[in-house]
Amino acid sequence: MPPSSIQKPLDIAIVGGGIAGLALAISLLKHCHINLTIYESAQRFGEIGAGVAFGSNAVSAMALIDPRIKEGFEKVATRPLWDSKKKLWFDFRYGKDFGEGMMTGDKVASVDNTGDAGTVHRADFLDALVHLIPDGCAQFGKRMVAMVDEGDAGVSLKFNDGTEARHTAVIGCDGIKSRVRNYILGAANPSAHPTFSGKSCHRGLVPMEKAVLVLGEELAQSNNLFMGPGGHIAFFPVQQGRTMNVVAHHSCPSWDNTDWVIPATREELLAEYEGWGEPVQKILRLMQDLNTWALFDMPAVDVYYKGRVCLTGDAAHASTPHQGSGAAMAMEDAYVLGILLGDAKDPSSLQVAFAAYDNVRRPRTQKLVATSREASHLFSMELPGVGANREALKESIEGRMSWIWDEDLTSEVCAARNIVQKSL
Repeated sequence: MPPSSIQKPLDIAIVGGGIAGLALAISLLKHCHINLTIYESAQRFGEIGAGVAFGSNAVSAMALIDPRIKEGFEKVATRPLWDSKKKLWFDFRYGKDFGEGMMTGDKVASVDNTGDAGTVHRADFLDALVHLIPDGCAQFGKRMVAMVDEGDAGVSLKFNDGTEARHTAVIGCDGIKSRVRNYILGAANPSAHPTFSGKSCHRGLVPMEKAVLVLGEELAQSNNLFMGPGGHIAFFPVQQGRTMNVVAHHSCPSWDNTDWVIPATREELLAEYEGWGEPVQKILRLMQDLNTWALFDMPAVDVYYKGRVCLTGDAAHASTPHQGSGAAMAMEDAYVLGILLGDAKDPSSLQVAFAAYDNVRRPRTQKLVATSREASHLFSMELPGVGANREALKESIEGRMSWIWDEDLTSEVCAARNIVQKSL
């Protein structure tokens, strides 16, 4: 009997072929009792956006899932180029003059990464993951439009092209606009839908040689975040230092456009940062292909699963990017859920596995959503009790990241397995 026709106890569908979906797929492919299908709505694997950060927690998860993921990450990862700042997460600086001792460019705080953290271009890292997915594992042009959990009969899926499929279980990795989340919570539930965070941003890439000319080598080749009233601008090298990634955030009380990405003009961009210091102005003038991105995140929920359907990544806990850990949490999800589904040898144990995953992962990931929103106010000098105060900023910034980066993922798995054992 050819391998493709061998009946396996678990037939799992992953809806969504971004970083979260592919990481989970690689985690599941090592288990011989799992048959796997990835459904991707696009015609090919692909990512939008530019730079994405992975802290030491994410790099640890990569190695635990499959050492080849970490190897692929290392091939495309970028770290600060300036010798004394190889381990830097960000230098946090004033973006405009606030008076004596608080001038443009003055450093407020400096936070170093732990472990093997680095930044990648989304598309480059996705390509590294795609190379680990066997041919025939993914189906493209498949936008899921309906789902029914029929218990022991499996979960049926309907797609926009009129086709249908049935699987033992379905994992929603379909991002912040997740249809799987709508199924689990109910489309009428406000928590099923993303909420506007009160922030928008301009994203852009700048050739590194141009950035060096206007900023100098040390500033251009390291990670910097300039803070000011109502906004902050982060820039850092990507693509092994050939390019600078720039993200300019700005407070925005509401978002009334149905599109989340709209065209912007240079005049609009410069007006938002009028009065900011020279380094910020120079970089903003170099940004090309300007668009404004609305920043949404996911409301807190009481559960990440329903029956034999479960959520991971942004579909479960999309956060704003202000702590650079959204994709990292998806990588952690993939490791923990992959282990638990690997332990589940028959369909009857799936819901227990999902419940254990939910119990372990939901508190941590929803904490990220909340603290990332708080960080957006901190970096924009809008956080009550902190504002532009140097010492208060320094204390809050330097204490933000250790709980994210220093997580013991093997302990998470042990805790989840204990939950499973007590449920059996």
